[in-house]
Amino acid sequence: MRMIKTFQTIVKLGSFQQAAEALQYSQPAITLHIQKLEADLGVKLLDRGKKIKLTEAGKVFFARADMLIREYEYLTNTISDIQQGQAGIVRIGVSEPTASHRLPAILSSFVEQHPKIKLSVRIGDSKLLNELLIDEQLDFAVCPSPETSLETEFQPLLFEPMALLLYQTHPLAQLSEIQLEDLKGQQFLFTPPNCPIRIRIEQLLAEKINSNYQGIEISNIRSHKYYVQAKLGITIAPIATICPPISGTVIQPIADLNVGPIVGVLRKRNTPLGSASEKLILDIQAALLQNNLYIPEFELPSQLAMP
Repeated sequence: MRMIKTFQTIVKLGSFQQAAEALQYSQPAITLHIQKLEADLGVKLLDRGKKIKLTEAGKVFFARADMLIREYEYLTNTISDIQQGQAGIVRIGVSEPTASHRLPAILSSFVEQHPKIKLSVRIGDSKLLNELLIDEQLDFAVCPSPETSLETEFQPLLFEPMALLLYQTHPLAQLSEIQLEDLKGQQFLFTPPNCPIRIRIEQLLAEKINSNYQGIEISNIRSHKYYVQAKLGITIAPIATICPPISGTVIQPIADLNVGPIVGVLRKRNTPLGSASEKLILDIQAALLQNNLYIPEFELPSQLAMP
């Protein structure tokens, strides 16, 4: 690039001496730059005489020199931005309800502060996101903890409280207090069998009511509220997923339900991240640790508030 800049300056100023003064090089250094550039290209660029003239190859090269310099400056600036965490691409995995209820606001603020950083967001369950991390298709994920893996590590950040969603005419909707044992014989809406939330819920139901219940599997937990509205069953789900309740549905706490998924940052073990990813993780950590962020658009009854 220095040789190209030297060539460009000689042509614009019309002499080696003036180019040397402008670039603050010695005249022998200027001459060496041109000799080396011509040797690398294998063509003569300048006819030296009383007046410097461009050869045909020199005219073509000079016409492209500005573009080459601009591209190089853009490239070096971009690399500098990447090193400082001001540019690059961040590939994020995220599970529901964080994908819909928390991450958009966090990313909006992040993009406003770092407009050169490009984002890619993949939504899935913890199992899928863990696999994508191991395959290095994601930089990090925000989700409940998956099954223990030697290849990934999990930093817990937020407890995800759960509650019961019923249709308004359901008999349990009228109770002042609901216990797990009150759910005998009910038709439940469940996520897939490998979902950590479903596994924990069924463990609790087995302890309290054995297998005295029925189930329908609906993979997307955010859809459950509409199936409850259609009276196809009831669901135990993270409050952020079922709030605000839609018409014809009611949210009820379960007095002895004291478990819920723990949301946090999942990343590949012993794998360094770029500065942009590290900055976004810090923003996510700060946001999830705020007690009132998890359902900003819906004020919960006091008995459903997050502990």
